[in-house]
Amino acid sequence: MNKIQLVVFDIAGTTVRDNGNVADSFISAFNDYGLTMPREDVKKVMGFRKMDAIRILLDKFYPSTLEGSPQVVREVHERFIANMISFYDQDEDLSAFPYAEELFIRLKEKGIKIALNTGFTRAVADTLLRRLHWDNGHQMIDRVICSDEVAHGRPYPDMINALIGDLGISSPSFVLKVGDTSVDIDEGRNAGCGIVVGVTSGAHTRAQLEGSHPDHIIDDLRELEPIIMNS
Repeated sequence: MNKIQLVVFDIAGTTVRDNGNVADSFISAFNDYGLTMPREDVKKVMGFRKMDAIRILLDKFYPSTLEGSPQVVREVHERFIANMISFYDQDEDLSAFPYAEELFIRLKEKGIKIALNTGFTRAVADTLLRRLHWDNGHQMIDRVICSDEVAHGRPYPDMINALIGDLGISSPSFVLKVGDTSVDIDEGRNAGCGIVVGVTSGAHTRAQLEGSHPDHIIDDLRELEPIIMNS
């Protein structure tokens, strides 16, 4: 008998295509303040709450700037938010991954709840959800939670814990978490999710995902339903 009652999906790179646009917006935001960040290092912090990701990168590459001008974290973050809202509002190619919506529907038909969580702020997420018509109480999605709505972002379990409480799930062992970054996997583990799945469609490679020891690694959301049904 299937034991999964809730599937928590990441957004960018997991259910929504990301062709490096989030990393581009990060790099551009840093560049506006005369700071250069290597793309590979930026990709490594995808999945984190973006304020935390900015702080991690500054601490690694510009520690004196971070120490002397701590407000730069907020300033770069505000520029990043503006970049992402502009991008998601205007991108003509913005789309969900193939099978994402079909999977939502199929899981809902089986009585499984669907939630989205993200390292984005609510302002960025709402722009994205509106463009995809996933907003306004979309019948496929039970709850969306963003990193600025909890005390701690990933890898802390705050977002998943909030979803479990809001949706009346009796135990995290009945939750499956799926995401495209190592920090998504760490979040699922820290929340005690029954199944944690990495997907190679986004920021991190299979090798990077393997380092966090998910229960499964998939290349396509079509591979997720059998995992859920066989749980």
